[in-house]
Amino acid sequence: MEILNQSLFLWLNASEHPPAALVALALFCAKYLILALPLVLTLGWLRGSPSTRQAMLAAAVAAGLGLAVSGLIGQLWPHPRPFVAGIGHTLLAHAPTASFPSNHLTLWWCVALSLLLHPATRTLGAGLALWGLPIAWARIYVGVHYPLDMLGALLLALPMALLCRFAIASWLLRLYELLQPLYQRLFAPAIRRGWVRR
Repeated sequence: MEILNQSLFLWLNASEHPPAALVALALFCAKYLILALPLVLTLGWLRGSPSTRQAMLAAAVAAGLGLAVSGLIGQLWPHPRPFVAGIGHTLLAHAPTASFPSNHLTLWWCVALSLLLHPATRTLGAGLALWGLPIAWARIYVGVHYPLDMLGALLLALPMALLCRFAIASWLLRLYELLQPLYQRLFAPAIRRGWVRR
C-alpha cells in the first residue's frame, strides 16, 4: 500500500520545473480555500433559517470532532510527510507533523458532508464536497501530503458527519436551543436593523 501511495504521490506531485500558473493555482487551493469554511459557517448562522443554523452548528461540531480524532491518529501513527521522507518536490513550507490524515481535508469534508446530510443545506454541502477535490490535489501537488492522507480524511469525515446528524442530533438540538437566546441578545442591534436574521 505504501508503494502505491508513493507512486500516486509522485504522479500528482509538481515536476522539477512546474508552470508558474499551475504553482500559483495549487498554492491558492492548498493555503487559502480553507478560509471559506469559517465564512460559510458564520454567514449560514447569521443569515440562515433555524434549520440552516442547526446544520451549521452540526457541521462545526463535526469539524471539531474530526480534527480531534485526526490529531489522535497522528499521535498514535505519526506517518512522515513526503518532504520528511525526501520524496518528490516541496513548494510549500510546512511543519514536519504527521501527514495522515490530512487535517485540512478532514475539516473541509467534515463540514461538507455534515451539510450534505441536512436537507436545508444539501446543495451547499454537495458543492463544498466537490471543492474538496482541488484542495486535495493541491496539497499533494505542493508536496505536503500523500493521496492516502486525503482518502483517510474522507473516511474520517464521514462517520463524524453521520455522528452529528443522527447519533448526537438531540444533544446538538439542545445546544442550539441554548445558543439561540444568547445569539439574539448579543446581536440584538444587528437583528433590529435587519443585518442578520433573528
